[in-house]
Amino acid sequence: MAFHHGRSLSFPSSSHPAVSQFDGSLSRLRSSEATCSSLSSCNGRINGLRNLYESIDDMLLLSHIQQTVSEECVDDFIRLLDACSSVRDLFSLAKQDVRDLLSAVRRKDAHGINAYLASRKKSKKMIRRSLKNLRRCASATSENASMLKVAESVSISMLESLLSYVLGTKVHENKRSLLSKLMHSKTLSSDENEFNKLDSFLQLNQENELVNHLNEMDSDIQVVEEDLESIFRQLIKTRVSLLNILNH
Repeated sequence: MAFHHGRSLSFPSSSHPAVSQFDGSLSRLRSSEATCSSLSSCNGRINGLRNLYESIDDMLLLSHIQQTVSEECVDDFIRLLDACSSVRDLFSLAKQDVRDLLSAVRRKDAHGINAYLASRKKSKKMIRRSLKNLRRCASATSENASMLKVAESVSISMLESLLSYVLGTKVHENKRSLLSKLMHSKTLSSDENEFNKLDSFLQLNQENELVNHLNEMDSDIQVVEEDLESIFRQLIKTRVSLLNILNH
């Protein structure tokens, strides 16, 4: 199919179930919190993004949408796939760090705990680099922007929020408040960043709370990792759809 350089993949004017599904998914994503408040909230946003791209796949079946697909769309998807893959890998690394720390705490292995701290420090550097790359990818979109550009912008924003959550807040910014909460209660409130809570449990040497928290984190991160794998597969499916359109 020939590509007309002056055209973009814009929202179709006609009312179609796929369009309504896209608009609904986009609205829900935009109305959700700008940042992840917990690992479980991360799951909800990832699932919402998958629904968004499922509706895009349906829209790509429409002939007037197919006529406006360009090679640029495919190139943008390569960038988005790379970003999603990086975030997925960083969550996998976080899960392994949590499991290694849990093993070290149970064995009362000081060397293993220090190894976790070193790995966590290295991971944070990797996360900061990935966040810089994501922010470079982010582009402003207007109301008349193409469907895929709008979806890409929402996707990049969500991936940024996921990485920011894993990064956690800086110790000097939250140490006093976190320690105060720990000293006055056995557990932190459920809306606290799990990674920040982990740092605080380590600082206070609270082994029982730490073990319970690590077990919960392991389970929660596993779910996020699986959801990221799911959206990654969905993005690949959408890219294949775009390639098929270009090749026919």
